[in-house]
Amino acid sequence: MPEAAPYVGFLFRCYSTPFLRFGMMAFGGPVAQIAMIRRELVDEERWIESDRFNKLLAVMQVLPGPEAHELCVHLGIRAKGRLGGLLAGLGFMLPGLVLMLVLAWAYTRLPIQGTLLGAAFLGIQAAVIAVIVRAVHRIGEHILLDPWLWAAAIAAAAASLAGVNFWIVLPAVGAAYALGSTGRYALATVVVALAVAIAALTWGGGPEVTGAAAGVREPSPTTAALFWAGLKGGLLTFGGAYTAIPFIRNDTVGRGWMTDAQFLDGLGLSGVLPAPLVIFATFVGWISGGLAGALAMTAGMFLPAFAFSLLFYDRLEAVVEHKRLQLFLAGVAAGVVGLIVVTVVDLARTTAARTPSLVVSALIFAVALGIMYRWKSKLATPVVLGIGAAIGTIALI
Repeated sequence: MPEAAPYVGFLFRCYSTPFLRFGMMAFGGPVAQIAMIRRELVDEERWIESDRFNKLLAVMQVLPGPEAHELCVHLGIRAKGRLGGLLAGLGFMLPGLVLMLVLAWAYTRLPIQGTLLGAAFLGIQAAVIAVIVRAVHRIGEHILLDPWLWAAAIAAAAASLAGVNFWIVLPAVGAAYALGSTGRYALATVVVALAVAIAALTWGGGPEVTGAAAGVREPSPTTAALFWAGLKGGLLTFGGAYTAIPFIRNDTVGRGWMTDAQFLDGLGLSGVLPAPLVIFATFVGWISGGLAGALAMTAGMFLPAFAFSLLFYDRLEAVVEHKRLQLFLAGVAAGVVGLIVVTVVDLARTTAARTPSLVVSALIFAVALGIMYRWKSKLATPVVLGIGAAIGTIALI
């Protein structure tokens, strides 16, 4: 066993170092991160051919989870087996994880309410809503490609507003779209009818009221509960990190373990870090359950991104050729778009209720949204969050 230690250390130095460097420079979201990985590993280092990289990227975009992180794991496996994949994935996520842990620790110890820092976070919250709106639009452009996918998104949003559990909604819209797209309309109708029947039997009487909004707090979460919450988010992250928002929010804010304001603050902090945007789960876990909660939720969120490549490395590319599975996943992704739209509306309503000046918050939102649409730089998100913080400090104290 002692002989293994130098080998593992050698592997980490040789195969995790490039990915650790990617993690330290991973600003600007998945598009910028993937472009950076392509530039170094395809164009410069020739680790993989361009055509094969494109096919691999197509597979990762079909699967849930942060595509850039999944690419790192998969390319690490190509370089040095599953241990190389594990180290590559850890190297890519480590800088953002450490920084978010430090920020979450500071957040819970600094005075927020009624201070300049609190005013800055109020401004950031308004800007975060704009960032999410732009992200949802971008996600929708890539997912809602035909009228039936639009119908799936609208149906999921309506069901969410009616209080139907997403475990009923997402499989139903995915299956109905897959069946309808292949001409099996009778089976698609049966699926919809069955989903409506299950929803009626489990209906709670209307839209869910979050625990925080209702002034109700469930018992403090266990580490296992936070891991499960992160795992659900990781398994349902279709089309981008922001699609994890409704699931993580439902399991934390919905149980009174944190407030919507804290949730938005975590999203804001994740937007300025060099990391996959799902790193906001680390902040959510810290607020809900301290250091153990942060690590548990992070592990759950990133586990699918590791597991798909580590367990199914040789079979992943077959996903591209599996037409029915792709149709099902497309329907699920459209449903997730509908759920996140409802969540954005809820978050915006909460932000409007908390701000001391609705006019100022609306101005921050408008300026931030305009920048997000007009400026295509990877620095756009950090810049609009900084503008929100600056205006908030001046006008929302």
